[in-house]
Amino acid sequence: MLILRKASERGHANHGWLDSYHTFSFASYQDPEHMGFRQLRVINQDRVSGGGGFATHSHRDMEVISYVLDGALEHKDSMGTGSMIVPGDVQRMSAGTGVSHSEYNHSASDLVHFLQIWIHPDRPNCVPSYEQKLFVPAEKQDQLRLIVAPGGKNGAVNINQDVSIYASILGSGVKLSFEVPAQRYAWIQVAKGDLIVNDLPMQAGDGAAVSDLNQLNFVGGDRGAEFLLFDLN
Repeated sequence: MLILRKASERGHANHGWLDSYHTFSFASYQDPEHMGFRQLRVINQDRVSGGGGFATHSHRDMEVISYVLDGALEHKDSMGTGSMIVPGDVQRMSAGTGVSHSEYNHSASDLVHFLQIWIHPDRPNCVPSYEQKLFVPAEKQDQLRLIVAPGGKNGAVNINQDVSIYASILGSGVKLSFEVPAQRYAWIQVAKGDLIVNDLPMQAGDGAAVSDLNQLNFVGGDRGAEFLLFDLN
């Protein structure tokens, strides 16, 4: 079964410096029908104006992942990490027992566009940690590239949960397939372009919950697509 979560149905908040769409309940947007899916708790599509950003704030017991689509995001945290996150980078911060951080648009004028993803960890009170890796477009072009996985499998970023995330940049008309492991679930999130999944058309910002399906068949739409695939337990 594929259940479509249309981009137009998401929660929305515009703070001037931040234009954010919430796939699941977040902050002032609360919908008991959309509190997450399996271990996946948050997918926010954020656009931050030049010079804007998230001032220092704290998290705990959450795996926080950033996937930058355009621009450059500047990160600082209480673990002493300072980094720049650009398109192709995958950032994972395990908040664990508690961590404070800030995220700012590095540019004074250009927009930064990224997906902010939260996943519940497999246990509380993990030791806070940070990891960042670059996956160049060629690694994702017309294939599913594993970018997040337990133990950092196949060069992916590590995560404290039985969840794997794949990224793909799919050309128009190009086909891919993915076998959903038995007793597993999936979530598809289209970041750019348009995509057809098992004959279901999807646009940028759309998501879809997958259950009781053995195989997913992807076809790049007229504009091609960049999307994420979550393999969930």
